[in-house]
Amino acid sequence: MWWLKDVWVIDPSQKVSGPQDVLVKGGQILEISSGMTEEEVLGKAQGESLETINGKGKFVFPGLIDVHTHLREPGQEDKEDILSGSRAAVRGGFTTILAMANTHPPIDSRALVEFVLRQGERAGYAHVLPIGTVTKGMQGSELVEMADMKAGGAAAFSDDGKNIQNPEVMRLALEYAKLTGFPIISHCEDKDLAGEGLMRRGVTSGRMGLRGIPASAESVIVARDLILAEETGGKLHLAHISTAESVELIRRAKARGVDVTAEVNPHHLIFCDEEIGITDTVLKVNPPLGSRGDREALIEGLADGTIDMIATDHAPHTQAEKTRPFAEAPFGIASLETALSAVWQYLVLPGRLSFDRVVEAWSVTPAQRFGLNGGTLKPGVSADMVLFDPDFKEEINSTTLVSKARNTPFLGKTWQGFPVMVWVEGRLVQRDRTVI
Repeated sequence: MWWLKDVWVIDPSQKVSGPQDVLVKGGQILEISSGMTEEEVLGKAQGESLETINGKGKFVFPGLIDVHTHLREPGQEDKEDILSGSRAAVRGGFTTILAMANTHPPIDSRALVEFVLRQGERAGYAHVLPIGTVTKGMQGSELVEMADMKAGGAAAFSDDGKNIQNPEVMRLALEYAKLTGFPIISHCEDKDLAGEGLMRRGVTSGRMGLRGIPASAESVIVARDLILAEETGGKLHLAHISTAESVELIRRAKARGVDVTAEVNPHHLIFCDEEIGITDTVLKVNPPLGSRGDREALIEGLADGTIDMIATDHAPHTQAEKTRPFAEAPFGIASLETALSAVWQYLVLPGRLSFDRVVEAWSVTPAQRFGLNGGTLKPGVSADMVLFDPDFKEEINSTTLVSKARNTPFLGKTWQGFPVMVWVEGRLVQRDRTVI
């Protein structure tokens, strides 16, 4: 049994934000209240061993849920596998992660869905829930058997990494997915507009002499998919929104009642294209980093609820791949272990976002939208929760990271503010930044 004393509880699902005591027993939240005495707690323990945590000055909140994680298994286990990725997840404060389907082979059948589930269960850290593809082989033409894949344990459907270019296929996908109750997750990128671009088209791409991707490559598909969702009444989730135009399109669609949610990645909230140098392949991401105006629109959209969630888009690559010349290096940042602390450093401490809003966007809303367990500390639910210490200091370096990947822009940074204890179903899986 666990007793967290005098800890600041953040649970937007219950509109709780303040100092409380938290009791965990039998893998579940037993009680949240203030002013518990030792005699009362021992009486509730009923002979069980009790560990008391002094939570003063710390935060506790529901375990984070990442709806956009690339674990690379099956097929690219040299970059990441389900065990290393789920260990990285709990080190970063994530108790549930949704694994994207663009593996080799892609997760386009019930058998592969069940494989990912079993691997996650064997790992025994974060809950690993597979996302199935929308189309067979991610070829954008023939829909998968969504109902069968849901029965096998799929949590959503996405061809992330490849946009569905054919609007009729996307329309049919939104219609068919209504039978499952799941949203279609859209990777919004018009391949003809994006071409062979390497970063956002603008002054910086011109100065660097690199092919640019216009902002319209994203916003054109956002507009298309919003229209299709409105027409079909289907559920739409827009992945990694990165442009001001997309934020405004989503805001207008929500005002019309379209069933849409959207996510933003930490790197799009923190960086912009002006900060990229010709050797900074670690900042080469897709969608590319936008302008300062885009970044401000994304922060504003997240703060006012136009953008519903934060998601890491954890994209691990080998060091050999990321040290290639900019034009040859793959897109992506590995971020499960650093994402929460980065948002704390760059957005919460400067007052751009409240910590309550971060928890809501990274735990409560993902659970609600995707119909997942978690996202709350209500008594009786499984104790998936995080203790965050704003005073804990750590240098981010290759020896401390547990992910196989090192492609993070934060290597060598010393920060203050990290998740220091993480429980999954009441079982402690991370303590003082060490995965147990």
